[in-house]
Amino acid sequence: MDFNLTEERQMLQDGLRRYLADATDHDKIAATTDGPTGLDTPLWDALTEMGLPGAMFTEDQGGFGGAGFDIMVVAEELGRAGLPTPLIDSALLSGTVIAQTRPDLVEDLVAGRILGFAHAEAGARYDLSHVTTRAERTADGWRITGTKSLVQFALAADGFVVSARTSGDVTSQDGISLFLVPGDQVTLRDYPLNGGGRAAEMTIDATLPENALLGEAGTAYTLLDTAHARATAAQCAEALGLMETIKTLTVEYLQQRKQFGQPIGKFQALQHRMADVLIEIEQARSSVINLCGNLDQPERDLHVSATKNLIGRAARLVVEESIQMHGGIGMTQEYALGHFAKRLSMIDHRFGDVDHHLERFIRLSMARAA
Repeated sequence: MDFNLTEERQMLQDGLRRYLADATDHDKIAATTDGPTGLDTPLWDALTEMGLPGAMFTEDQGGFGGAGFDIMVVAEELGRAGLPTPLIDSALLSGTVIAQTRPDLVEDLVAGRILGFAHAEAGARYDLSHVTTRAERTADGWRITGTKSLVQFALAADGFVVSARTSGDVTSQDGISLFLVPGDQVTLRDYPLNGGGRAAEMTIDATLPENALLGEAGTAYTLLDTAHARATAAQCAEALGLMETIKTLTVEYLQQRKQFGQPIGKFQALQHRMADVLIEIEQARSSVINLCGNLDQPERDLHVSATKNLIGRAARLVVEESIQMHGGIGMTQEYALGHFAKRLSMIDHRFGDVDHHLERFIRLSMARAA
């Protein structure tokens, strides 16, 4: 496996890093989070022109990337800037579904359309098969009723991919279907997220036409699993970018802060702690590379859980050590570290935390060995 970036990916990475360094900072992100939708629309438009949504799709689908390393390059740079965007929810979660079921709509997503993803529900924890929202056939199509949790960038979206159960028990993998629901057919309760951006609780009671169904009724679990694997890879790459920025902020602080007439970075105890941080980040990078290189392999889910578990453990160490080495200033809202630390901490709770993925990895390994 070649770990070197292609010329096109290197150009995208360099251009994106330069642009984001000038276009945003933690103060702008905080102001946007307090805004009506949680999205900096001009910035999202500019990122769309740079090709970020298109990098999530293959050429056959209408994009120019679609591979694991394309996802990694883009997500890591967004993490390095600490920037919340609808890329994961729209281009990866909804985009993976749309590319397989309604390829005619991929062009809209590549052009920057935001299509929210409504699957998580209260009480489901991280179980993808837990769906209580119901969809019933009517004379004219479908009637969907239920509630969804944590629909990110919901107020910025003009439509949603919504999961609903057309048959089976609440936790059965069979019987889950996906629907394309217009934004005016749902009710949203919006709130800010810790770490930037906004999300909403969704209530849906809508009557939809027959063609709202995406794919074949009752068979959506495998597609949901694939979409979440790709999104988890992006979330891990974003965490890697956040860790890199936290490392840079901490090194700069250790070089500037002085005690007893010299920078505190010269104290051996702090050097040892910083070395632990660097080692954890490099282990995280290797794990993310391994995951992104195996997104299309049969053992994908093993790599997903191994990487998400490692990222969660590394993120905790990086956050705790960086704040302790900064002291009190590391906890203030005015200092950039606070934003990056909060966002990195919250990543562990999306798509499965450390404990969930440890248990899942053990379960998958035992099943494979049997």
